[in-house]
Amino acid sequence: MNLYDEYQEDQKMVEKNRRKGFSLIELLFVISVIGILAAIAVPIYKAQVIRAKLTEITNAMSHVASTLVKYREEEPTNTWPNCGSIADIRTSLGLGLSARRMSSASVNQVTGVISVTVANIDSTVDGGTITLVPSTTTNGSISWNWGGTLPPKYIPKR
Repeated sequence: MNLYDEYQEDQKMVEKNRRKGFSLIELLFVISVIGILAAIAVPIYKAQVIRAKLTEITNAMSHVASTLVKYREEEPTNTWPNCGSIADIRTSLGLGLSARRMSSASVNQVTGVISVTVANIDSTVDGGTITLVPSTTTNGSISWNWGGTLPPKYIPKR
């Protein structure tokens, strides 16, 4: 084997071993793409988690609203019950409300507004309220409208 053949063989080994890793620029590019995706995805994920936890409260409020409609139809004076706390709602309406995600709940006896104060979800919504306001339609049925002090993206649509 001559010197040229050895050189050729060394070059083949160098070429074979040369492309085993990533360059610094390639690594920085991949890390920056991952960082951008994370910066977009994390806030969206957090908002979805908050909405999912708020669903527990909105479902409970919908059950209270349905029960209030029945209560009002059966009541001869067509009034709303006096429920100033979660315990009052449980006893007056016979609903088993879970107080895990709400610090207080009430039904206004004069207006029929259901109001719940949010707790144990996230600092962006804790302490805020969700309301369900009744309105009587022309045919005498009751429709409900969502409201409250939470940011609008967390208040349910009709």
